[in-house]
Amino acid sequence: MITCTPYAELPPALIGQLEAAGLEPATVYAAVVRALEEDVPGVDVTSEATLDPTDVSTADLVARAGGVVAGLDVAELVVRAVAGTDADVERPLKDGHEVGRGDVLLTVTGRTADLLTAERTALNFLCHLSGVATTTARWVAALDGTGARVRDTRKTTPGFRALEKYAVRCGGGVNHRATLSDQALVKDNHVLAAGGVVPAYRAVRERFPDVPVQVEVTTLDQLHELLDAGCDQILLDNMDATSMAEAVEITAGRARLEASGALDLSRAREVAETGVDYLAVGALTHSAPVLDIAMDLRPVGTT
Repeated sequence: MITCTPYAELPPALIGQLEAAGLEPATVYAAVVRALEEDVPGVDVTSEATLDPTDVSTADLVARAGGVVAGLDVAELVVRAVAGTDADVERPLKDGHEVGRGDVLLTVTGRTADLLTAERTALNFLCHLSGVATTTARWVAALDGTGARVRDTRKTTPGFRALEKYAVRCGGGVNHRATLSDQALVKDNHVLAAGGVVPAYRAVRERFPDVPVQVEVTTLDQLHELLDAGCDQILLDNMDATSMAEAVEITAGRARLEASGALDLSRAREVAETGVDYLAVGALTHSAPVLDIAMDLRPVGTT
């Protein structure tokens, strides 16, 4: 099994960068270690057989397509977990930067075997998170000038929620609740069980008076009821654009409105122009294609 650099021996600057990104460094480190242990349960047999353990190389992580990069800190953390502080890492760009095909995102110099052992795990994180950021940026561009913002959901890869929500921020999107504990979202099944939107809303407000509450509605009648009850966050589920525009007029600023259900980029601007505050888009995280990024080892004798 691979022996990873202990957390306490990681560069303090890297830990600080993760904290500045709103991530918990120890949690990200644990995810990296799990990924490396999954990839290298014994030894890297190919590198062990073909490489001189003393060889040193320089490798570039290069964008193969245009997009928005996210996860550079995580990719560096993978390299550090494998190579420790012996590797030299250069970062010409920051997360959230728009990149083009051929742009160098990260350069690493270290033992060749370490670079090749870390390669796939580093790219798995970086390609996926950059894909989420790139998808989010496309939605942000589609909504430009409307006043509406795109928000993510809890439809995330298990164990990757904090990282994926970070990538959404890198793409210019807004995070919705991170867990079932930090905000209440009363959906159709809660409404059914509670006997209506208002009883459900009041039950949450009474039991958890300090927790933000958002309630899902499917009709304008339900919207009226909730506004009268004082609800200030309402989710418009699977409404057409005409109904959403009417909901905005009825609400008249008394609550934040979020559109949800069957949203895609082809409808994004139409929905935003109804006047809603947010568009809830689970596809930012559950369906984002990866951004194509590769690691290129420089030929021997080049720097």
